Order: sequence, then structure tokens, then C-alpha cells
Amino acid sequence: MLASATLPLTDEQLLTACLTHDRQAQYQLYQRYKTTMFSCALRILNSRDLAQDALQDAFVQVFQQLGSFRQQSALGAWIRTIVVRRALLTLRREQRMEVYDPDSHPEPLVAWHDSLTGEALEKAIGELPAGYRATFCLLEVEGYSHREAAELLGVTEGTSKSQLYHAKRLLQRKLQYLYR
Repeated sequence: MLASATLPLTDEQLLTACLTHDRQAQYQLYQRYKTTMFSCALRILNSRDLAQDALQDAFVQVFQQLGSFRQQSALGAWIRTIVVRRALLTLRREQRMEVYDPDSHPEPLVAWHDSLTGEALEKAIGELPAGYRATFCLLEVEGYSHREAAELLGVTEGTSKSQLYHAKRLLQRKLQYLYR
């Protein structure tokens, strides 16, 4: 169906083709979203291997559930929700949710320069304990509300707020330490 197409297809056109099990359309959909979705999973999991596994599992789920997509949101937002849920499931499976303990998480030995870069900030976020990192990424990077994040994490809204507060404080301390 898509072999003769020369212009990039819209999400709606890809969706229609994917629903007919068009392998080329499925490949194009994956190619369109893989980088963004991998970054989302990586921020939560802080492991390239786990993020890649979560991404693959999420896209299997995307293609299995594509028929249930009601188009009440953008296709990318729907896929992102599946990727986030898969990453959080992987995080729980790996038992990497932990309570912050300053003794087991010493200040990082990273040389910081005069200005904060995106790469440096990503590294600092990656050094957060898993629970703080997941909460911070869902709320501050992905834009979820506390209610939505709490639901995804399986915690109360108060816990979500507390985790974000502690994640931000820890990030501030790390950044202050590194800028001294």
C-alpha cells in the first residue's frame, strides 16, 4: 500500500495503514517515534539496555492495541503513555525504586564548567535514585500532573508531590556542590 508513497504520511494515514497490518506503515510509525520514545524510557530507567527493551515491548503493545486508539489525543501522546507505563513496569520489575540514602549516593565527581549544559543536567537527573528520577521525569520533563503521575507510579498524589520535592532538592544540592 505504501510502496508508491513519496511524501511522508500523516499520523492518521499511518494509523489507517497500520490497522490493515501494513508492515511498511508499521515500520514508518516506529521510525517516526522511536527516538523520542527511547529518550523518554531512558530518562526513567537510566539504562540504555533496559530502555531499549522497554521501547520494544511498548511498540509490540502499540501495534496490538492500535485498534483501541480512540483518537482523543495525538497518536504520539498515546504512544508516549504506553512507553511510560512500560518503562515504569520495567523499573518495578528491576526493583530499582529506592528511597534516597545520602550515604549510598555520594555527591558525583563530575567536572562542571561555568554554565549548565543539557548534557550535564541529563547526567545529574540520571544520578537521582530511581523513584525520584521517575517522578521528576514524569512531572517536569513529560508534563504529567501529580494525579496522573501518581496513578502511573501506583502511589498517592501526596507521595508524588513529596518525591518531586525531594528530587528537586537533591538536584539543587548536586548542582550547588558542582558549581562551588
